[in-house]
Amino acid sequence: MLEGPFLDRNWIGQNSDYNTSEIVMLGLPFDGTVSYRPGSRFAPEQIRLASWGLEDYSPRFDKHLQDVNFHDAGDLEFPLGNTYKSLELIEKNVQQIYKDGKRVFGIGGEHLVTLPEIRALSKFFDNLAVVHFDAHTDLREEYLGESMSHSAVIRHIADIIGAENIKQIGIRSGTKEEFEFMKKYNTLIHEYKALEEFKGKKIFVTVDLDVLDPSVMSGTGTPESGGLLFNELIGWFEYLKNFDIIGADVVELAPDYDASGVSTAVACKVIRELLMIM
Repeated sequence: MLEGPFLDRNWIGQNSDYNTSEIVMLGLPFDGTVSYRPGSRFAPEQIRLASWGLEDYSPRFDKHLQDVNFHDAGDLEFPLGNTYKSLELIEKNVQQIYKDGKRVFGIGGEHLVTLPEIRALSKFFDNLAVVHFDAHTDLREEYLGESMSHSAVIRHIADIIGAENIKQIGIRSGTKEEFEFMKKYNTLIHEYKALEEFKGKKIFVTVDLDVLDPSVMSGTGTPESGGLLFNELIGWFEYLKNFDIIGADVVELAPDYDASGVSTAVACKVIRELLMIM
């Protein structure tokens, strides 16, 4: 019998026992509706490998990953070309996580994977709210005639939980109609204190990595200049740490567009810091 040691392909610092974990990391390698540069389906695997370049200790939050008590369940396998079946698989698995009394941490994949997560959570929580970090509004009703698109994910979520239960941060690209929607429902915010009305709500945090400036995060499907710097994003996380976060995801890394590996390393650190506030 071989004694090893062997390389670990799971996320650094995970609890290998699902039953005793409190958070389940779920890889969601789907990019079937990407409208510009595909490739985010490769992110969960690359992020896991790159996580071993991190320390498991966050000086910002003075915690170790082991303190978070999360289990890396690996990547779901999707039927290529079938968007609706893929979304059903996500919803079914996330629903099981909450039946088991745990919380989900999704790693995409494109941003549409957030929709079935919210569909699942809405079965368990009445006062659900979403904090959305992104460069793009994602509030279209459809894109090129298709309503089930990553460009429409937040609009679909608004139909489930109500637009008044969404706050958007870092948005700098969208149609005039989408910006009018944000103005009508006061979803776009620029200051921490605007989140105060979500105190007492169950919050899902979704981070599209293109919220970061391309100088920080070039490896994404739709880079957009004028974004947040890393420490600005983590400042929002620090403010959110005292809120009731019942789930999160990090999406839209497309690792092959940054051959240096820097974007993947940044994504890993975003994930580590977001885990620290759950």
